[in-house]
Amino acid sequence: MFSTTDTIVAIATPPGRGGLGVVRLSGSSAQSIAQRLTGRDRRFEPRHATLAELHGGNGSFDRAIVTVFPAPHSYTGEDVAELSVHGSPVLLQAAVAEAMRLGARLAEPGEFTLRAFLNGRIDLVQAEAVRDLIESVTPLQARAAFDQLEGTLTSRIREIDAALFDLCARLEASLDFPDEGYHFVEGRSAGSEIDGVAAQIDRLLGSARRGRLLREGIQVVLAGRTNTGKSSIFNQLAGSGRAIVTALPGTTRDLLTEVVDIGGVPVTVVDTAGVRVFPADVIEAEGIARAAAARSVAALIVVVLDGSAALTDDDRVLLEQTATVPRVIVANKSDLTAAWTTLDGNENLVRVSALEGDGIDDLRSAILVAIGSTRSDARDLPAVTNLRHIDLLTRAGEALERAASAARAQVPEEFVLADINDARALLEEVTGARTTEDLLGHIFASFCIGK
Repeated sequence: MFSTTDTIVAIATPPGRGGLGVVRLSGSSAQSIAQRLTGRDRRFEPRHATLAELHGGNGSFDRAIVTVFPAPHSYTGEDVAELSVHGSPVLLQAAVAEAMRLGARLAEPGEFTLRAFLNGRIDLVQAEAVRDLIESVTPLQARAAFDQLEGTLTSRIREIDAALFDLCARLEASLDFPDEGYHFVEGRSAGSEIDGVAAQIDRLLGSARRGRLLREGIQVVLAGRTNTGKSSIFNQLAGSGRAIVTALPGTTRDLLTEVVDIGGVPVTVVDTAGVRVFPADVIEAEGIARAAAARSVAALIVVVLDGSAALTDDDRVLLEQTATVPRVIVANKSDLTAAWTTLDGNENLVRVSALEGDGIDDLRSAILVAIGSTRSDARDLPAVTNLRHIDLLTRAGEALERAASAARAQVPEEFVLADINDARALLEEVTGARTTEDLLGHIFASFCIGK
């Protein structure tokens, strides 16, 4: 783990050119470095935007708006200085280089947020929510992340832990008076209380699958023989002409991907080469092989058929290959006369016209249903979206199940307490009240530099 006593600096805005870019400093020397960087003798007024010139080895190189946030009332809990400069990468790098010359160290990924966690400004759930909020690609993802950043999940976990703490206090009080035979909580009653707390964890986990789906997204592969309109459907879902569409068979040779918002879920849609039993050349054969590989790892396959033409051997082979995996079957070209209306097995068909755009909303709905989500899910945000949280809460629930069984069996209090304390330790790992340096390093290494 890197040092947390240095003053650190990094660019806090995305790479590239823009109207403004922000360079952030945090640490005990942040104020003095900002003063020296701007040639000021007096300190900056806290939380007051001040226009100042930035000076380097060759003289002034830009004007910046400097804002200083003294500890502990800052994002990191330390002295923080933010320089809003013109958004040229050259100027931003110059400001960072000059700050480093004056004593700052280049920040590691996530180091600003790590310091906020270590200084008690946020807990680990909120720190992870910062990353999720930055990386969100759909409005619903952003809402779920912001909900956790606001402390909703943390509050519910603390309520659960408070109930367990109260029960532990009574069980330990019983242990303190063994000769007198005092029991501040009877076994069956303790079992019922533990069951009630475990039920709260179960409710948190009730939306965990949907939460993971919302946070991590899902991969959906478009598959079909040549000229069924896969690329046109891909463009309709993407909302732009990402894929080249022509009347020539085999136009798509390689995989093309786009992340699209379907009912709030980030869906990575993959357009693949058309399936043919006998490829026209070695390039098409490679494209077909890559399409098969994409289908093998997809969470859902959208099989695209030409509804205006009779089914071919290529269609039947693909239908047979995907019969045992999650799939949605699409009959494209509904703007033309249908050559068939049903398939063997009476599977529901989604009829669309990629040319006209008809039925695309029905396809989006069918995809949501197939992956276990619905549009109505957007009304209630899932409480748990992070796999780490799901694992820890699941294990905490299992520990409480053991404790409840032991309590009802009139097992001595110390054994019941051991399981309850195991559950409490797991809850503390969720919020970061109990954690390891390796875990922190793993979590914060996935952050962008400057956050």
